[in-house]
Amino acid sequence: MLNKIIWVVATILLMYSGIYFTIKLKGVQFNLLKMVKGLHKNEETTISPFQSLMLSTAAKIGVGSISGIAIALYFGNEGTIFWLWVTSFFLAPNAYVESLFGAKFKEKNNGLYKGGPSYYIKKGLNNKELSIIYAILVITLYILCFSSIQSNTIATSIYHTYHINKTFLAITITAVSAVIIFKNIKDLIKIISYFVPIMCVFYLVIGVSVILHNADQFPNLFKKILIEAFNFKAFFSGFLTSFIMGIQRGIFASEAGIGTGAIAAATSDTKDYKSQGYTQMLGVYFTSLIICTISALLILTSPYKDITLQNINGIEISLFALKHHLGTFGELFLIISIVLFAFSTIIAGYYYGESNLAFLTKKTSKLLLFLFKCFVLLILYLGATSNPSILWNISDFVIGLLSIINVYSILKLYRQGNI
Repeated sequence: MLNKIIWVVATILLMYSGIYFTIKLKGVQFNLLKMVKGLHKNEETTISPFQSLMLSTAAKIGVGSISGIAIALYFGNEGTIFWLWVTSFFLAPNAYVESLFGAKFKEKNNGLYKGGPSYYIKKGLNNKELSIIYAILVITLYILCFSSIQSNTIATSIYHTYHINKTFLAITITAVSAVIIFKNIKDLIKIISYFVPIMCVFYLVIGVSVILHNADQFPNLFKKILIEAFNFKAFFSGFLTSFIMGIQRGIFASEAGIGTGAIAAATSDTKDYKSQGYTQMLGVYFTSLIICTISALLILTSPYKDITLQNINGIEISLFALKHHLGTFGELFLIISIVLFAFSTIIAGYYYGESNLAFLTKKTSKLLLFLFKCFVLLILYLGATSNPSILWNISDFVIGLLSIINVYSILKLYRQGNI
């Protein structure tokens, strides 16, 4: 019940702020030219705008873009995807504003810039208590929840397909993660900047080829999407379900309005704050309109409603759909995609956690950082065998809280004339 109340408030605030900034910033989300130009800033930078975009995209594009969409379609209906598209356009201005503030109020820490809502809430709004609450919630979301979900999804997908022992999978995931997160931050961001484009191209090529092979289903499918999206006759099971599910998945996938994209935007030492806002909007569109849409169409062109599941992660539905389309290769393709997507989110999520730990502690000692890394690895290990339903519910609750805090903050900062 509390989760539903939080999400009602968060949804109203997010949609209000999206429409408000659309009007005030004169449709900033439709200026594709400036979004692309922001990637090619002619500046000497330690972390480029492109690398900061890949960092935020890595956080957004995790298994939520696959299993999260599957859950929404399984418990909702075809209309969910329509409202996800609509939500992405209305939420994009939130990403612009929060990323601009993230870049503007960043601070240098151990030779690199760090920032995000915790920093602009404290420096811009002079609200130390709220900034601390936000930092703790981000660490909770990305370290306790998202890392566990990524680990659980990898283990679940491989276990369901190849029946490999989950304890062994948990140890393997933890070991690989250890090799990655014990590198320094610059190396982590460089890994992501190479890793994310490759995995996205891989997913796009296979996904688009499957979709084109099923092109004959599209006329009826898109008709069904529109009918269910506006099915007022079955208000609660039709329109309301697809509307709420679509908005939730849109927020979950794009993270626009949550504020976490601002953490990535702050890493670049470019002095053009507005260009960082434009750049981060690209990540919103790519994740929501392309990756999530491909995931949805792969499922919608399969007989996914024929399966019955309990204690659902969501990935079981995607595995079923890909096996339907491509046989055993489909399962292998999805598992490779899951591993790539999940590890990209684990890396980005770890950075978000460390960045907010630095905010809370000011000067993070080597011992504290070592203990934090060990804690992350423990969570990854435990997450592989945990209950996915509980993890999703906690994640939704924390995202709702983060959204409320962040939207309140960016609206207040904007009205103070910080843009």
